[in-house]
Amino acid sequence: MSNAIELRGLSVRYKTLAALNGIDLEIREGEFFSLLGPSGCGKTTTLNIIGGFIEPDEGDVLIDGKVVNRIPPYRRPVNTVFQSYALFPHMTVAQNVGFGLRMAGVPAADSEQRTREALALVSLADFGSRRPDQLSGGQQQRVALARALVNRPSVLLLDEPLGALDLKLRKQMQSELTRIQREVGITFLYVTHDQDEAMTMSDRIAVMNRGTVAQVGTPQEIYERPSSLFVADFIGASNVFSGRVVGSIGQWAIVRLDIGHDVRVPASTAPENESQAWVVVRPDHMQLADAAPASSDLNAIAGAVKNVSFLGTHLQYAIATPRGVEITVIDSLSRPDRKSAKPAMDGAVYVTWPASASLCFNGGEAEAPAPRSLARS
Repeated sequence: MSNAIELRGLSVRYKTLAALNGIDLEIREGEFFSLLGPSGCGKTTTLNIIGGFIEPDEGDVLIDGKVVNRIPPYRRPVNTVFQSYALFPHMTVAQNVGFGLRMAGVPAADSEQRTREALALVSLADFGSRRPDQLSGGQQQRVALARALVNRPSVLLLDEPLGALDLKLRKQMQSELTRIQREVGITFLYVTHDQDEAMTMSDRIAVMNRGTVAQVGTPQEIYERPSSLFVADFIGASNVFSGRVVGSIGQWAIVRLDIGHDVRVPASTAPENESQAWVVVRPDHMQLADAAPASSDLNAIAGAVKNVSFLGTHLQYAIATPRGVEITVIDSLSRPDRKSAKPAMDGAVYVTWPASASLCFNGGEAEAPAPRSLARS
């Protein structure tokens, strides 16, 4: 499969700030690809460079195999959908969608036909005569999408286009976007800071941090096999513990956590003996038990139940440890082996998890978080 977009050594600096620092990235034809990261990581700058709105200080942008650095935005085979829909209020929906075709000199008959097809694609076939102010937010977003697709670009750039929608409508539009992308087969490059959004829609994701690409992979790859502590902490919910490697037993390295427990992690992922380490465990890999497990392949930390939240499909527990670190445990209500009785509030419990489910990273990582439990949705 050939690449729709290639970025080679892309760098951008604003005075002394490096917004992008030597990015190399390949995005395949027909792929739904997301740039994901916290505010200020460089994802929107990357999108704007591809769109031609910002010129890089160093590096090349290739679209369909051709360097486009000096080609203006209106001559690049891309269109952009922004968070602000920027619809013309004095035009009908059909006129908004067909505006780019008219500017390109497409004959009226062809323009009308393509406009009808674009509106049908976004499920707005009967809305062509309406004005933008007669539409809901979700419908306006669909109009903006149809307007971007009607010119049949090679690549569609989407800069947090669902950010202004409420949660329910945003979920609906996520499904619509993936459906439309599969139908048209165009490469979608999607920018978001919303992990769930990127994980739900993307074929692959580039997780960005401080102007660099921290990891590229499928949603499953970056969730199950994060390449760094930053990625492990940023993607999904995590419990993060600080400690030191104190030895090894067979396939396991032993990490003595700062909260006073020894846990086992895969030796292949652990730093050298006596090194500082970070142990990351997903809350859904943990369970609660009344007693410490007998199996050496299970880790356990003693604590007390401080809070229980019912979240529909699962229960979320907050477990306090004797040294003040809180652990988040997610108990799926559909888990076959789950206990039917909930532990009592303030009751003593053991948090257990398979040693193989522990992620371990070098404690010297510059982006390491504070030594506490970090549970995020």
